[in-house]
Amino acid sequence: MTGPGVFRFGVEEEFLLVDPATRLTVPRAHRVVPGAARTLGGRAQHEFLATQVEVCTRPVVTAADLCRELAAARHAMAAAAEDTGCLLVASGTAVLPSHHPLPLTPTDRYRRVADHVGRIADQRGGELCGCHVHLGDLSRSEALALSAHLRPWLPVLQALCVNSPFCEGRDGGAASSRAGHYEAWPTCGPAPVLDPREYEETMRRLIAHRVILDRKMVYWYARPSEHLPTLEVRIADTNADAGVPLLLAVLLRGLAQVLLAAHRDGAPPPRMAPAVLRDAHRRAALGGLAAVGTDPSTGLRRPVSGLVDEVLELAAPGLARAGDLELARILLHRQLTCGTGADRQRAVFARRRSLTDVVDHLARLTAGPGIAPLPVLASGGTTSSRRAGGTAAPF
Repeated sequence: MTGPGVFRFGVEEEFLLVDPATRLTVPRAHRVVPGAARTLGGRAQHEFLATQVEVCTRPVVTAADLCRELAAARHAMAAAAEDTGCLLVASGTAVLPSHHPLPLTPTDRYRRVADHVGRIADQRGGELCGCHVHLGDLSRSEALALSAHLRPWLPVLQALCVNSPFCEGRDGGAASSRAGHYEAWPTCGPAPVLDPREYEETMRRLIAHRVILDRKMVYWYARPSEHLPTLEVRIADTNADAGVPLLLAVLLRGLAQVLLAAHRDGAPPPRMAPAVLRDAHRRAALGGLAAVGTDPSTGLRRPVSGLVDEVLELAAPGLARAGDLELARILLHRQLTCGTGADRQRAVFARRRSLTDVVDHLARLTAGPGIAPLPVLASGGTTSSRRAGGTAAPF
């Protein structure tokens, strides 16, 4: 059972559309999204490129409901992709070489964005697919405060979710090549520490200086949503294993419950210099769980594997309040035992040195039955989200 005052949360996932014969990305979003929308409504969405789609869960209270939402959303999108003769694939970047120039989704805003960023829109590895977690309900002030407290822990969570070692036919050595290509976009990186007045001033300055065209072009790793009362965390690659976004979401919510309570009690956010924080994110992207991270409490270098344990310990009261503590332990143990998505992709490639095998592996996992049955989802944290907040209502 969830305790009182537990945040609702939700997940957005971006996917690639792939031809089942060539395993190359194909621009069929204009057919796939309307097909999925017959089941998902407006939660089936277009992305920047016509080879990509996005699907959003509804806001829910329990992990059990989020698990069901993730499975249902993926099933509907994968079925719509199959109906149009393509595969739904969850990877941070395209595994095989894509056709360039990358095909833009033909909307006025996307055309303006493409003109604004120039060559970035058609960079190699430009089909970037991320997983974003929304935490709410929060005021703008609360969202900014939570961002400030969360920011030093986000590289550790990023390391858990790396899933793009192959990028257009190459393994460049990073566990998340998406992260490196994403850095080319304006404002991409750790969020600054801002209060609401400073946030508004920063938005006005970025737009006035044409760094961005509008507020939707803020790509900080954690940002207040402009249309929902949430904090949106944007650090993760999309993963084929649906257990990864579930783990990310419950850990983030557990941390958020603890850190926001500490803020309300007057605790300042941990201090970490922007250059140190950027370096921590880059090392997480390069090495995943094998990386050496930076301890937010001491500023010392420590193995990410040890920092993962520290995240779980810090988040434990919030996880327990939501009924998610045992689930988080099970999912985290599975991730540490089985390896990250990047580890699994490389293991598949090593068998026959075949990138098409990697694409097939990702497609099977993406469209599979979802998360393996977990007793904890049946026994704990299963209060209906309709009774506890309503899945049909937006944040």
